[in-house]
Amino acid sequence: MTHHSKKRYIELTMEFRKEGNLWTGVCKELGTATDGETFEEVTESLNEMVFLHLNTLEDVGECERFLKEHGVEIHYNEHVPPRNIPMTYNPNQYFNRQLIPLGSC
Repeated sequence: MTHHSKKRYIELTMEFRKEGNLWTGVCKELGTATDGETFEEVTESLNEMVFLHLNTLEDVGECERFLKEHGVEIHYNEHVPPRNIPMTYNPNQYFNRQLIPLGSC
């Protein structure tokens, strides 16, 4: 018999900025960051790095501790009410809220 546990999710905030000719991307909660020449390149790279970061934490058994230390709440369904992201208008800055499923963490 297979054990089915509830799916778990975390909400992460991705911040993208254009600085000169480069875009930077930062996951606010994890501190994961990258840069690149295009918004699309940085978005794809940051998503890959976030999943790698989370998978590494899971592999070493530190995921739950790390998330707790960084104030990241674990949700047990995918219908999470949106958080307000305080910001001022800046045409070279973009925020994206993502709900990320957790593996065995």
